[in-house]
Amino acid sequence: MIELEGMPELIDPVMVAAFEGWNDAGDAASTAVAHLDREWKGEVFAALDAEDYYDFQVNRPTVWLDGGVRKITWPTTRLSVVRVGGDKPRDLVLVRGIEPSMRWRSFCNEILGFAHELGVEMVVILGALLGDTPHTRPVPVSGITSDPDLARTMDLEETRYEGPTGIVGILQEACTHAGVPAVSLWAAVPHYVSQPPNPKATLALLNRLEDLIGLRIPLGELAEDARAWQLGVDQLAAEDSEVAEYVQTLEEARDTAELPEASGEAIAREFERYLRRRDSGGPGGHATDGGEGPYLRDPAGGRTKPPMPPRPEPESGSPTDEDRSGGTSRSGGDEGQDGPPAGDDEGPEGRAGEQDDSGDRNDRGEGEGGERPES
Repeated sequence: MIELEGMPELIDPVMVAAFEGWNDAGDAASTAVAHLDREWKGEVFAALDAEDYYDFQVNRPTVWLDGGVRKITWPTTRLSVVRVGGDKPRDLVLVRGIEPSMRWRSFCNEILGFAHELGVEMVVILGALLGDTPHTRPVPVSGITSDPDLARTMDLEETRYEGPTGIVGILQEACTHAGVPAVSLWAAVPHYVSQPPNPKATLALLNRLEDLIGLRIPLGELAEDARAWQLGVDQLAAEDSEVAEYVQTLEEARDTAELPEASGEAIAREFERYLRRRDSGGPGGHATDGGEGPYLRDPAGGRTKPPMPPRPEPESGSPTDEDRSGGTSRSGGDEGQDGPPAGDDEGPEGRAGEQDDSGDRNDRGEGEGGERPES
């Protein structure tokens, strides 16, 4: 461990973590933590030693110039703290990094060491998986825990997943065995448009996190970006009749399955969030997941449209993991989520884009991506 600054004293802290790689379809989870860090001006206080946990042929370091001096940035996991004021101040410890290549138990023990030293009251791990969900509907987000009491008190799903897992599932179980309350939130990303960024899924994760920890999260331009992303995908889908037909099939299946929830608990939850934002006097109302607007700009300021792959083979059931990982859709990966966020019958630990030797995301995740969140 490399400690960069002194350990801060925190108020009722919650640790929020996300890791790039198999558990981060569409970069939705890592982008959510990056958003929190940027909006609340997080202060990095520690980083894990990269040589202990990363294979640099898989996650390569980068070279950059600082005033003409060449410097190297090593792939690692960093911890920062953000101070959230208001009537009920609560601090957040943000953990953001890359899924480690080795020594996962030691990796989790280091993070738990920070959690104990800082007095963290709960750990929330964000993940994203690929699923059979249409981009035109609200992003499903499942809350998963291994703690039966926590599941009852916080209206979460108790994990029942069995199968391959990623660092999200491993860290959650490590927290459970250490006696630290832990929850994982999994967003389902449409498998036919899985390439990052996916601001709609990021927004959905932040909305659910806001409900879970009772803090109003500034959303910045995420709502506009989410609307723009959806409009861009709408336009691409309209250009391909097979894709449009496939999306319509997913819409019909989703609407039929979720009609009771859409008319009950989901509407009540959304209305409560709206009231909280209105009462807090924040700018604008609560941002929704859908909408229209100009197409999302990429980080470089240009316009990019994610390629729209052909529709997966419509078999008698939903496409298999093999079809998705070897076909036209990119399998990002979600690691062990325990609940069924996307409506798949497997655990979310099966698809989450891995990285190849050049540091690029692999289009295939094996095992956890499209299944129900495991954790």
